[in-house]
Amino acid sequence: MGKHDVNLLTPNTMAATLAAGEAPRAHGTAGKIEHGTPAFWQTNFALFAAGFATFALLYCVQPLMPLFSADFHVSAAGASLSLSLTTGLLAVTMLVAGALSEAWGRKPIMVASLMLSAVLTVVCAAVPHWPTFLVMRALMGVALSGLPAVAMAYVGEEMHPRSLGHAMGLYVGGTGLGGMAGRLLTGVITDVWGWRSAVLVIGVLGILSAATLWRFLPPSRHFEKRELRLAPLARAFGTHLRDGVLPLLFVEGFLLMGSFVTVYNYVGYRLIAAPFSLSQTKIGLIFAVYLFGIVSSAWVGSLSGKLGRRTVLPATLILMLAGTAMTLSNQLWLIILGITVLTIGFFGTHSIASAWVGARAQVSKAQASSLYLFAYYLGSSVVGSLGGVFWNLRGWHGVVAMACALLLFAIVIALWLYRTTTQPAQR
Repeated sequence: MGKHDVNLLTPNTMAATLAAGEAPRAHGTAGKIEHGTPAFWQTNFALFAAGFATFALLYCVQPLMPLFSADFHVSAAGASLSLSLTTGLLAVTMLVAGALSEAWGRKPIMVASLMLSAVLTVVCAAVPHWPTFLVMRALMGVALSGLPAVAMAYVGEEMHPRSLGHAMGLYVGGTGLGGMAGRLLTGVITDVWGWRSAVLVIGVLGILSAATLWRFLPPSRHFEKRELRLAPLARAFGTHLRDGVLPLLFVEGFLLMGSFVTVYNYVGYRLIAAPFSLSQTKIGLIFAVYLFGIVSSAWVGSLSGKLGRRTVLPATLILMLAGTAMTLSNQLWLIILGITVLTIGFFGTHSIASAWVGARAQVSKAQASSLYLFAYYLGSSVVGSLGGVFWNLRGWHGVVAMACALLLFAIVIALWLYRTTTQPAQR
């Protein structure tokens, strides 16, 4: 893949391994799926649907947190567990999901993962008690981990090298749209039929997507079954954690995702209350700014290729900081502009950091990306819930103060990386 292909892949965490340049293990290119063939479009239709459903299932609860607080009588921090538990367990189980598929096969893991996640979401729409709801969401995090990790491996094995960039671009497009649609659809449907109906619709869409994946995704033709061995995996993780730069990039992933999710988690609490008093539909529409982030990440990636990652990284973090600070305004248009600036900065920062991990890792690039994803989703889980404590203590000012403190720390790390790494190799 060329430089621009890599930049297009990195806006989404699931593309990190292929963006890092991990070579497929399959032998040769004979029989691989090429762009322009019916098999290519059939495969990518299935993967697009799967990527869309994965992120819709994951993030559909985010705009509903104020309603969870009201219906289940839980605090903002308690309501945030509906997402934090899912992403926390997703972070942990993704470390081994790819290894499990080595022994059990790619397609069966992906189909089972998506179907089980969708069914659990349907169950969430019906459970009467908050603890049961959280258990279902936690189990969904475990189940969901099988699809994104294995999808990368499947594409790397089955697609012709000339078609990898296009294929992953379509998959990433599906995940980005799914993340936005999961938030937007739940907002619109909630206003008409209530949040349980909204979650049910997302779950049914997930089931239909799992059926699409099962029906249209071709069976693996270049997959080589291997015995599950955890010792080499642990050694690869240890090598990366002893590196002088990689752990700092992992921390960056934790900080940038934690601050981003915190703002998205609790902005609904502010906008649903006076003086704004927005409906769930209008709050959901605000999440359409996600599109700016998806588009801008490619531009930021291209810019980092010209100026260097160590130069652009502090700038995108400052953009996140500025956008977060702008949401302190009492003017709705300025709050929306701040969320937009934050989103653009976030996607750009993540694009740079995830690509830098792949460039830095000299061996076991997939494991390096897995550790980055682990820190990334752990930030969503831990910081996302911690933000609720600050909301309870100081309201929106408390949330913004916490997010800005994390981003200032991330900027300090970025400046340290600027001073201690070399520009040509960007290591």
